[in-house]
Amino acid sequence: MNALTAIRAAATEQLELTILMPCLNEAETLAVCVGKARAFLDKAGILGEVLISDNGSTDGSQEIAAQGGARVVPVAQKGYGAALLGGIAAARGRFIIMGDADDSYDFGALDAFMTRLRDGADLVMGNRFQGGIETGAMPPLHRYLGNPVLSFVGRLFFRIKTGDFHCGLRGFNAESIRKLDLQTTGMEFASEMVVRSALAGLRIEEVPATLKPDGRSRPPHLKTWRDGWRHLKFLLVYNPRWMFFIPGAALCGLGTLFAALLVFGPLRVIDNLSLDLNTFVAACFMIITGIQLITFGAISRYYAEITGILPRSRGSDWLRRTISTDRLAANAGICLAGGVLFCGYAVLRWAHLGFGPLSDSEIPRIVVLGLSLVVISFQAFFSAFLLGVLEIPVKRLKAGQPAGSGEAAATAEK
Repeated sequence: MNALTAIRAAATEQLELTILMPCLNEAETLAVCVGKARAFLDKAGILGEVLISDNGSTDGSQEIAAQGGARVVPVAQKGYGAALLGGIAAARGRFIIMGDADDSYDFGALDAFMTRLRDGADLVMGNRFQGGIETGAMPPLHRYLGNPVLSFVGRLFFRIKTGDFHCGLRGFNAESIRKLDLQTTGMEFASEMVVRSALAGLRIEEVPATLKPDGRSRPPHLKTWRDGWRHLKFLLVYNPRWMFFIPGAALCGLGTLFAALLVFGPLRVIDNLSLDLNTFVAACFMIITGIQLITFGAISRYYAEITGILPRSRGSDWLRRTISTDRLAANAGICLAGGVLFCGYAVLRWAHLGFGPLSDSEIPRIVVLGLSLVVISFQAFFSAFLLGVLEIPVKRLKAGQPAGSGEAAATAEK
């Protein structure tokens, strides 16, 4: 009876560390990685486990992991992120250190990660550029372009002081990361973890990590252009400021400047170069595009807050108080009225000239300005109702009613 009680107590005791490895056909290197991880746990005296999150291996990786003393968790959904999400959900450790099972990272040298985690860090990132990248361990395109550029974009967009956004060796507090409810299933999972941690205000630190050539004879699962685009796409989707507001403001500012300079007539730059009607038309198109981008940014940021995708900020609070379907529609009406007045005035001026040929570009400028306001009014009007549509499921959920249920909704569809 006493022995059975002791076994049950040990089984339910929370481990301090789970060393997690996603796996898809890693038979060549898995035994080495599991051996190094278990040796680290024994050497450091850490109560922990080695967990293999298997993503459908067909080369016997599961048996190799089990023979090496690791616990294997099958994850049916394909993808790097899916495998890690399954492993994180199944991990028994208070802390998790994750790394690839291709023997490119040294699972026997995790002391720096444990020190930072025990000190209270929520996420500890490895930095391969600080720890060293051995010859042949990373393709030149990744080393000198892909990783530096995407890491710079991440730091710029989210103000995260992390030099290597995509290092596969990282440790984290299991409960803190689970609360983030991460969603991505592909390689962009690496970016989502960092970005969502920063947005949630988690403590992120960085330690050097060494990368060496992996021990596989097959090509890596990573696809340079496809996965690079997925990382960049994720960074843009989670930052409406850089995706919409900043480009929109730049276009609006530049377009307004040129339109203001040219609204009353041509502008001579140098002796043989003048800016006239064509440049004015281009400036108006820039304003139209810029306003549309700003509108998209406002709606996306507003929606991201009310659905909990992005946290609140002073700017988003102002948007929530200011933006509404009624106000956008009202502003659209004002723009439409202004555009109609300009176009009407241009027609009257043309009628005064007997609807004959126009000797200068004054009336065409007025027409272009009026038509621009009309287009902007339509943009704002339909964006207003797009905002209203996006608010429907949120209002229903707040009222305790499922977003896709109800006989009224079914009747309306018919």
